[in-house]
Amino acid sequence: MPDYTAGHYLSLMKGAQAFFDALVSDIEAATHEVRLETYIFNVHGSGERVAQALLDAARRGVHVYLVMDGAGTPDLPEPWPQQFDEAGVRWLIFSPMGKFGLLVPSRWRRLHRKLCVVDGKLAYCGGINVLDDWWDPVYGPLEAPRFDFTVRIIGPLVREVHAAMAQFWWRLRVVRSAQQVDWAGAWQALQQAVQEQSTPVQAAQHGQAALAQLVLRDNVRYRSRIERAYSQALGEARRDVIVANAYFLPSGKIRRALVNAAQRGVRVRLLLQGRYDYFMSYHGTRALYGDLLASGVEIYEYQSSFLHAKVAVVDDHWATVGSSNIDPLSLLLAREANVVVSDVAFTTALRAQLEQALGQDATQLDVLQHANRSVSQKLLDRMALLLMRALLILTGKRY
Repeated sequence: MPDYTAGHYLSLMKGAQAFFDALVSDIEAATHEVRLETYIFNVHGSGERVAQALLDAARRGVHVYLVMDGAGTPDLPEPWPQQFDEAGVRWLIFSPMGKFGLLVPSRWRRLHRKLCVVDGKLAYCGGINVLDDWWDPVYGPLEAPRFDFTVRIIGPLVREVHAAMAQFWWRLRVVRSAQQVDWAGAWQALQQAVQEQSTPVQAAQHGQAALAQLVLRDNVRYRSRIERAYSQALGEARRDVIVANAYFLPSGKIRRALVNAAQRGVRVRLLLQGRYDYFMSYHGTRALYGDLLASGVEIYEYQSSFLHAKVAVVDDHWATVGSSNIDPLSLLLAREANVVVSDVAFTTALRAQLEQALGQDATQLDVLQHANRSVSQKLLDRMALLLMRALLILTGKRY
C-alpha cells in the first residue's frame, strides 16, 4: 500500500451540481493544462457546462486532454467532435466497444476512474461522472439527484494524480499509433510516457494536517490495492463503519472482514442501492444479504434516487472517496481511483452526509423480512449471483 502524505487541503463535494460548479470555475481559471478522465461524458443538461468549459479553455490556448470510456461513452454527439478538434481539445475514447461489444470478455476491462487535474495545482477524485444529476441515460428524468461524492485536492497528491493521468494518456497514444502502423508516432508517445513519470508538477501547499493517499487499481501494477485498503480498514475498525456503495458484490475477503467487525462489537452499516438498476447487481447483491444480516451487519437501501456513491468511513479517522464499487468489475477488471484520507475533520464531514442519508433517504432491512421474500425473488437473486461468477470464469478471474 502507498504511504500517507501530509499537507492536504481537501474539499468534500456532494452531487454533480457542487462538483460542476467548482470544476467549471477551475477550468475557466486554467492557464496551462487541464486533464480529465471519466467513464461517462454526457453533454445532456448540466454536463454541457463541463464540455463548454473544456472547449473554451482549449480556444484560449490551454492544453486540454480528455479520456472517456468506450462503454460509458460510445461516442460524442454532434457537433462536439468537430468543435473539440477545431479548438484543439485532445480527446480519446478508451477501448471502443467494436462490433461485438461486451460479448468479448477482454472488453470488460473498462476505464472507470473519475479524475481531473488543473494546471498541476489541484485535482479531483471521486465517483461523479460528467452526467446531469437529474437525468439518467436509461431511465430518463429523475425525481431527485443521484447520491454521489467527489473530493477536490490541493497538496502533494496532485502530482501523483497528474503522473497517473499523463502516463495513461501517452500509453493510449502508443497503442493508437501502433494500431495505425505509425511506428514513429508510437515511439514518440512511448518516450513521452516515460518522461511524464519524472516531470515536476506544481502542488500547492496550504499547511493543512490532512493525511491522504491515492489508491489506484489497474491490471498491471496495482491489481488489488483498493480491495486491500478496504480490508485493512475494516480489520482495524473499533467502533463504527459506514460503507455507501452503488454496486455491492463483495469478495469473500471483504465479507469476512465485515462479519468479523460486527462480531467483535463494531457497528457496521451498509448503505446500498435500493432501486432496480441492472439485473446482476440488483439481484446478485441481495443473494448475499442473509449472512451479513445474521452476523449483525445493518443494511439500508437508498430510496430517494439512484445511489452512485463509492465512499466509506471507519471510526473517526479513516475515509475513502473514489470510483471503485465493491464488486468484481471494479476490484478485478476496471481502472479505478480512490483517495484514502486519515483526518478527523474530513471523516466527520463525510459521516454527517452518510448519517443524514441513512436517516432520511433509506429504509433498513430486517433479517426476517429478507428471509421471507418470495421464492421467485430468491431464485432471481441466486441466478444473478451464479451468472456473475460464471462470467468471471470467462475472464480467468476468481472472486
